[in-house]
Amino acid sequence: MTTRRHAFFATLALCTALSVSAQGAYPNKPIRVIVPFAAGSTTDIIARAIADKMGASMGQTLVIDNRGGASGTIGQQAVATAAPDGYTIMIHSSSHTVSPSTFAKLPFDTVGDFSGVTPISSLPNALVISPSKNIKTLKDLVATAKSKPGTVNFASAGQGSATHLNAEKFKMAANIDATNIPFKGSAEAVTEVLAGRVDYYFSPIAPVIGQIKEGQLLALAVGSPKRAAALPDVPTTAEAGVPGSEFNFWIGMMAPAKTPRDIVNRLHDEVAKALASPEVKERFLKVGADAWTLKPEQFDAYIKEEIASNAKLVKAAGLAPQ
Repeated sequence: MTTRRHAFFATLALCTALSVSAQGAYPNKPIRVIVPFAAGSTTDIIARAIADKMGASMGQTLVIDNRGGASGTIGQQAVATAAPDGYTIMIHSSSHTVSPSTFAKLPFDTVGDFSGVTPISSLPNALVISPSKNIKTLKDLVATAKSKPGTVNFASAGQGSATHLNAEKFKMAANIDATNIPFKGSAEAVTEVLAGRVDYYFSPIAPVIGQIKEGQLLALAVGSPKRAAALPDVPTTAEAGVPGSEFNFWIGMMAPAKTPRDIVNRLHDEVAKALASPEVKERFLKVGADAWTLKPEQFDAYIKEEIASNAKLVKAAGLAPQ
């Protein structure tokens, strides 16, 4: 009888341990993915491109929750204050590292309240110009700007946008005087450059790749650190003669600070797995996105460095904090 009792309790203990282990397995319920921009935005498109693949691999649904407004800070705050259990994560753009410089006060700590998981993609901007300008190369553009100080202008999709900061960094590195003409978005900016009313624009690739291929726009360079997969024959601004002009617009995944390291590492690995799939690669190519990953600790370090470099860029561009 004693032996049976011991065997019963041993079996009961084992079943209890297995039950606890199963309950604690991550993930055991849907994961909320906060995107701090509206549905249809580039960040939203990238998030949805990998969410299905990650969900299928992890055995749980990744639910996209669009929290747009206030340049992404509404969504950021929602993640900063969420439970650090891996069931609320964020997919955000590199404006995450700009907001500390463009807002006088934020309701969260951009570094201390988040844990980097990994970048997901970099999205190069293409410096496009109308062929009617008779400027064939980036060196021609720089020479024109230097020969006529203050007469050259460029479009941007709004003050402080990635398209604006990319152009400002190029302007500083090239040591030229050019005026920003801000528009409400890329569509209006592209229209004005096509018409020749604005000289050039550091555009996201997706809105202009058709016009580039049809010869309506000329891509002089891409502003990214390396060439874009969607425009492999177009040099970077550094390759084209303006070193120090690289601007990396990225989209990445973050979690609330204090999220367990094993969960952060699992999310990192699942992103990398999704990015390797042919379906995601095809979707990225259509929007001009290049896959990009870093280890979580490397991403945290990169974010800190970029906050500092963007602070200098925002100051140089004369942008007053909101």
